[in-house]
Amino acid sequence: MSLSAEISRFQDKEVIKLSADKYTAIIAPFLGSNIVEMYDTELDIDFFRHDSNRTIEEMKAAAEIYGFPTLLFANRLHDGVLQASDYTYHFPVNEPVGGNHLHGFLHKREHSIVTAEVVGESAVAKTEYVYDAKDEFFEYFPVPFKAEFTFTLDAKGMHYEVSITNQSDRQMPVMICNHCAFNGPFKKGAKALDTRLWLPIGDKWELDPKTNCPTLATLPHTNHDRQYIAGDLVPVEQDIDNDVFEMTDGEYAGKPFRGAILTDTESFDQIIYEVDEQFKFWVVWNDHGDKNYFCPEPMTWMINAPNLAIPASESGYKELAPEETFTIKERIFSKRHDD
Repeated sequence: MSLSAEISRFQDKEVIKLSADKYTAIIAPFLGSNIVEMYDTELDIDFFRHDSNRTIEEMKAAAEIYGFPTLLFANRLHDGVLQASDYTYHFPVNEPVGGNHLHGFLHKREHSIVTAEVVGESAVAKTEYVYDAKDEFFEYFPVPFKAEFTFTLDAKGMHYEVSITNQSDRQMPVMICNHCAFNGPFKKGAKALDTRLWLPIGDKWELDPKTNCPTLATLPHTNHDRQYIAGDLVPVEQDIDNDVFEMTDGEYAGKPFRGAILTDTESFDQIIYEVDEQFKFWVVWNDHGDKNYFCPEPMTWMINAPNLAIPASESGYKELAPEETFTIKERIFSKRHDD
């Protein structure tokens, strides 16, 4: 079995290369600890959108739409306002259409490598980012914290974990989203229109067309929405612009399952993306559908959650007390159709 964990270079930055069994992955600490590439070498599956010809600055400018980025305060905060229990924060409006702050900052920062090593039958990498007054965003969000990332690649796929620890003396709002940019098609030589997406979904939330923030109304499922539930949704070659759903559990391999399943209908090989129960919502987006990628994004809180006039139990809004840690875990793997 191939098994390795190495630090190498991409342009003038360090990256971590992991290999275990049929899987290989490249993690870019300089790009917010993004899993920029991941492959199943047996099934010719290329999981995430990537382009090695981009410069470092080009990668940072479009960090949300390549690889597997992790966002803190993802999606939208209307007028840049984050209303916490003990303070009101005002973030810069970086989405002029709609007047929102979009996606936060963690995925664009240069993180540090802690370890890259083989542990038993796994290739393991750990990275971290210490957020404090040295960060340019601190003037808007003066709440020190530490973000820790663990990537464990083994014969069962990529096991991913991120922890956020509040290192301040106040309450810290915390929200995690993975803006994962899956390839469509994801198999070598496959056709885009053979890609299908299955999501077990609950209520669909209505968004205000001017702000793209929730109105608090829910909508009945359309025929389009029911395709997610049936696993018939073609997530490319059509425009999917922020389909927002409550997340529910489905079933996979006879067991409860929380996540998404991608299928190539020619080979029936699959990508399985399993997420933590602390994720409460899905946002599905595909950049107009004409670029051969799509993003089923799990979020721990609803778009604009801190400012919504509903209980945290409904919006997913969460705060950490001083020294408290919030951890989420996920797994990404692939499966041959006859396994």
